[in-house]
Amino acid sequence: MDTVDAPQPLWTEEPVGTPRMPDPVRNAAVRAVISVSVTLVATMVAVLGALARAWMAAPSVLLAIACTIAATWAVLDVWVTRQVWNQRHGVLSSPSSAARRLRRERRRARRTERARARRAGRTARPEARRDLLFRA
Repeated sequence: MDTVDAPQPLWTEEPVGTPRMPDPVRNAAVRAVISVSVTLVATMVAVLGALARAWMAAPSVLLAIACTIAATWAVLDVWVTRQVWNQRHGVLSSPSSAARRLRRERRRARRTERARARRAGRTARPEARRDLLFRA
């Protein structure tokens, strides 16, 4: 009796080094790419129309200018959307080992200073502490 092997999947997911962009940022990026591509097409039509001295050159130059403004706006939209997303949802950051070490040293110094102040406060005479509090 022959064993039938299960068919291998057509698509295999492989882990990617960079995380996926958030949906609003990806949508803005797709809009920007489409806008930039339309701008490039309009610019090429304007250049070729101007070289051929066609009647369509003047309107296509105006269209290319408008498309350039719209494409710039779309690219800025990607940047702003990304900044807003990071601000609202936070970003995952891991401090470097140097920053972690410095923070640990500062924390240790604060602890020893507090312990030293507590010890100094316990050994002082109670009336001396009272004089420090109520000195005029």
